[in-house]
Amino acid sequence: AVRTPLCRAHKGALAKIPPSTLLSTVLKGCFAKIPSRNISPKDIEDICIGNVLCPVDAVTARMAQLAAGIPYTTPLSTTNRQCSSGLQAVANIANAIRSGQIDIGIGGGFESMSAHPMQKQPMPDVDWDVMQTCKDAMDCLIPMGVTSENVSKKYGLTRKSLDEFASKSHEKAALARDRGLFDDEIIAVGNVRHDDGIRPGTTVEALAKLKPVFDKNGSTTAGNSSQLTDGAAAVLLMTRQEAERRGLPILGVWRSYVVKGVPPAVMGIGPAVAIPAACQMAGLKSLDDVDVFEINEAFASQASWCIDELGIAMEKVNPNGGAIALGHPLGCTGARQIATLLHEMNRRGKRFGVVSMCIGTGAGAAAVIEVEPRQSML
Repeated sequence: AVRTPLCRAHKGALAKIPPSTLLSTVLKGCFAKIPSRNISPKDIEDICIGNVLCPVDAVTARMAQLAAGIPYTTPLSTTNRQCSSGLQAVANIANAIRSGQIDIGIGGGFESMSAHPMQKQPMPDVDWDVMQTCKDAMDCLIPMGVTSENVSKKYGLTRKSLDEFASKSHEKAALARDRGLFDDEIIAVGNVRHDDGIRPGTTVEALAKLKPVFDKNGSTTAGNSSQLTDGAAAVLLMTRQEAERRGLPILGVWRSYVVKGVPPAVMGIGPAVAIPAACQMAGLKSLDDVDVFEINEAFASQASWCIDELGIAMEKVNPNGGAIALGHPLGCTGARQIATLLHEMNRRGKRFGVVSMCIGTGAGAAAVIEVEPRQSML
């Protein structure tokens, strides 16, 4: 499970790197730490890649695959489930393996928010006369930042609590970077080796000086929202039998995946609905059985509310920081979270982990991954 560095859109070190290069880098990276005698690119039976903003994502991803040395005999598809696209791509490959369609595959995601900015995305091609008769349908057009304000207002969240959450994200990410905790999951893109959106020393006092972006009396600012980011990530999956036959370490076992719908106007509450369902599907008796949660910090509002609503101990959540500090390259994020989670759990000898995020237009996704102690080796 690998990723590129996550770098600020437009201003960061990857801003001028083509999206195909980001994806090729992590596809190659899936094999970088495995002896070639154990697995070859030609052994990959299917690939699924998540992306949200690239207008010709299927062609871009296919070209990136071939340029990465994975032959044309390996098919590829792309998927778009908004912010959960990278996680959905991994789930699609996991499901194909579980159903017996394939034995080995790669799931991942990529996004260049420099090359394809959100604000330049076209409006949906719909029958507006019909849509305007349905409030929920029209709510799908609410800007994500406004949905953040909706969550804050509905649940009485304070600006100070959101800034405290954001400050902590930067603090944890900066410490993790300084300790080299991201090194095993990152594949360099050229000479770019580190995330560049982390701001060490970010304080609540400094964040308090930023003006709200979506409501002049609101609580959502650029400082307590996820960053616009460029990046890619990929995860190699296979049956247990294949891993053992090839002598490959099993970093983790895919246990469950759930997506649940929520009202579009408060789409950020999705993880609070999806996480319990995923844990139940995995056979966990309680959320207390989960050791590490990777919950996407689309906004401090929704992330902090979901954590509080579920009663999750903060020390279990995003131990190395989240999207407020690291960034949120939409199609990449879910696969990036898996890479971060797996390496963290193996390093610390933890057993159960959850990856979760909210989804634009109203949903939440969550997956449960288990690390088996006897095979928890990187």
